[in-house]
Amino acid sequence: MSSSSDSDQVVQRKANLEALKALGVEVYPGSFKIGAGISVLVNEHGASNSEALEIAKIETRTAGRILSIRSFGKANFLVISDGQSKIQLYIRKDELSDRDFQVFKLLDFGDWIGVEGALFRTKTKELTIRASSLTFLAKCLLPLPEKWHGLQDIETRYRQRYLDLIVNPDSRRIFEIRSNAISVIREFLVGRGFLEVETPMMQPLAGGAAARPFATHHNALDLPLFLRIAPELYLKRLLVGGMRKVYEINRNFRNEGISRKHNPEFTMLEAYEAFGDGETMLMLTEAMVRESANAISNGEPISFGDLSIDYSLPFERVSYGDLFESSLGLSMCDESAIRARAAEANIEDSGTKDHWLLVSELFDQVAEHNIDASRPTFVTDFPSAISPLTRPHEGDPSLSHRWELFIGGMEIANAYTELNDPDLQLNRFTEQLAGADDEVEAFRTLDEDFINALRVAMPPAGGLGVGIDRIAMLLTNNKSIRDVVLFPLMKSQESNDYPTLFPFSMFNGFIFFICYYLRGLGSYFRALVWGYY
Repeated sequence: MSSSSDSDQVVQRKANLEALKALGVEVYPGSFKIGAGISVLVNEHGASNSEALEIAKIETRTAGRILSIRSFGKANFLVISDGQSKIQLYIRKDELSDRDFQVFKLLDFGDWIGVEGALFRTKTKELTIRASSLTFLAKCLLPLPEKWHGLQDIETRYRQRYLDLIVNPDSRRIFEIRSNAISVIREFLVGRGFLEVETPMMQPLAGGAAARPFATHHNALDLPLFLRIAPELYLKRLLVGGMRKVYEINRNFRNEGISRKHNPEFTMLEAYEAFGDGETMLMLTEAMVRESANAISNGEPISFGDLSIDYSLPFERVSYGDLFESSLGLSMCDESAIRARAAEANIEDSGTKDHWLLVSELFDQVAEHNIDASRPTFVTDFPSAISPLTRPHEGDPSLSHRWELFIGGMEIANAYTELNDPDLQLNRFTEQLAGADDEVEAFRTLDEDFINALRVAMPPAGGLGVGIDRIAMLLTNNKSIRDVVLFPLMKSQESNDYPTLFPFSMFNGFIFFICYYLRGLGSYFRALVWGYY
């Protein structure tokens, strides 16, 4: 986009705006009542021939953004769009008031206008509105991208999504598909008796997942808070309270890396069903993903890069241990072999790190890539040691009733039979905290109230988490999460930060984490007094 201070186009556009004001035009009116949107007109009359339109004498009142201006002597044409469809306007001086024609001459590409007139077809068979009046709605003061076939600069598309939506019809389609998919998921869950709920986005403890949180502070209460990394522990409290089936679709925040699959702010579905289990959630997820895909593709396979994914086929299943052994050629229980392979793979601290953490890292590096990306696949029976909120297998406590769904080379969903034994859950939390370094301890403390809730008794349940952004990636054939998030987080364009703010923010952060470290000690000693340890 051109600079607003130097561009000749900007100067001309501002001059046209002043000329409109001089005509007495209200240049930014508060409203404009339309009879039918452009998309409605095109859908209802796009197939009508010239004779049918002439007989029907359809008068309309609509509005849109100007995409094209052409003049051929006394005949003038505009093309306007509502973001979904386009329609042509036919402008003649002798068919408009003098002021409306003066308004026409002061229009620029990108302006918003309202129009009244009759539908007809030109000699070239173009569906057109013969304008009888024009209403100016808003001036586009900055020139739009010159090539109307699309805005090509990726960074500009992400930073200035409004431009992307104006000039790239496919981008708007992506977000329409995303919205439709979420609507289908909501209808699916409500149809199965789930109640949509809302849980806190700001939480006093960072719980429900192992991730680094964003920290903030509530001034009135003088209370340090975290943007949530997961709603899980609050949703389980609702099961304790007697709600049988609950779900939430909302944002989570994790102060970690950015990649093609990760954005610090992302949308998750979490659902919990009392008296269900991991198998219940597996069947629910397969049906829900299939229904979402069918709503977009009418049951046909959907492309994802070079893949063609057929969601109508039964999803595959493979156990974590079997996939690990077939991929690496060794059992995940063979500690010495695991340490040797981890050392070969240059995994940090392979000689001292917990065995099951090494298993998890090797699985992520090797085994996960051996899953057929074109077939939705459930990986089942995760190790209990890396599944602290999951019920262990009755016959083999080293394994848990947990699965993850992989599609297109991505983890899409994670679910398990919930752990509802308060003493076992407390032991799991304690083990998890014992393995944390000082920095992690500063924000990851024991959630005493959640343990109390389990002591009140949570019924047997299944729990599920689904990455909505990744579902959108699959359904729209986009390999980058930034293409399916309207306003992805971007690095600042400012070349220089304010130097005086840097040490101040570091000092604040230091004080904040010291406070949380002390708070963690307080949790520990309270637990000793209450007999948790």
